[in-house]
Amino acid sequence: MQHRGVNLRRRQFFTVAVLDQLIIKELINTLLSVWSVIVVIIVSREFIRVLDKAIDGRVPSETLLTLLALKTLTFSVSLLPAALFMAVLMVIGRLYRDQEMAAIASAGGGAWSLYRAVLLMVIPLTTGATVLSLVVSPWAEATVSQIMSQGANSSDLRGIAAGKFSEYTRGDLVFYVEKITDDKIMQQVFVQSRQAGELAIITAKTAQIIDQADGVYVVFAEGERTQGQPGQLDFVLEKFKEYAVRMEVSPVTLRLSQVAVPTAILMASTKVPDCAELQKRLAIPISCLLLSFIAVPLAQQRPRGGVYGSILLGFLIYFSYGNLIRLLYVWEVNAAIPLWLGGLVGHVLLGLIGALLLARWYGWHWLMISFRKKFSV
Repeated sequence: MQHRGVNLRRRQFFTVAVLDQLIIKELINTLLSVWSVIVVIIVSREFIRVLDKAIDGRVPSETLLTLLALKTLTFSVSLLPAALFMAVLMVIGRLYRDQEMAAIASAGGGAWSLYRAVLLMVIPLTTGATVLSLVVSPWAEATVSQIMSQGANSSDLRGIAAGKFSEYTRGDLVFYVEKITDDKIMQQVFVQSRQAGELAIITAKTAQIIDQADGVYVVFAEGERTQGQPGQLDFVLEKFKEYAVRMEVSPVTLRLSQVAVPTAILMASTKVPDCAELQKRLAIPISCLLLSFIAVPLAQQRPRGGVYGSILLGFLIYFSYGNLIRLLYVWEVNAAIPLWLGGLVGHVLLGLIGALLLARWYGWHWLMISFRKKFSV
């Protein structure tokens, strides 16, 4: 009989109840809505910066969509804990506002009923967040760095726009194009270049940028070239049907930032910055669990309580926790505190806040009575 009762409890534990399905469905819908809104806002601001670099010619325009996708991926990972926290607050808070929590309590449900439904979604989500944070996000950052480095290596002549003067190499190269056709052929081209004190001016009917194995060439057609030193009468004047100029490119060394270093390298390293970066990546899945833990009791509302009280308090807790994690990371990198202390303080404090909120939910008087009954001799 006892063995049969244990099996029954196990089957009940792993069975998804109707209440679990309803809460999980609302959590997923709310999470996707909140997550998408936050990511779009943050990515839009970042994409404006990338677009500005593309206009200046520092980023190839054909890589904009790739950069946008990679930036969306990295920001989605970092903003997942915040979106999940807000989703749990909103869904559980709605249960209180619509008096559905009273019906759940009258049917014998309590904190475990809510935690069960939340954890059924949060645990798989945390597993996915771990993979995204440790593997996918560093890969995306490394790819972005590689694209930006390639754009810097080929930044000359990128971003040329019709009807305006474009300066490159600190003003030593000036381009003006009257019109650019759909097949990227420039018409009525004016070029001014300065090398070793000599000034060269090229005017051509058309010009085209051609990528060759040995470099990037600008091929001018049907034009004139004038070269010499300003203030002197020694000038070279020539006409041409076709004239090609190889653009000298200063190589830019690819240096991966800390966020782009693969996790395997960080795990094998004993350097303080590498260990601190590894802790910062692990903080994302840990934050998902801890923020979900405190969101359930934090969403509790009184019958006549305000609608946005828990959300405002949640914002305060989340921003305080996030700023503390970033501050501890800086202290770790600067060797102001030990690594183990920086990796524990923020999470332990958040866990204590969750425990206090859960104790307030059950009531301090009930906890004291339960404590006395359990430990009374």
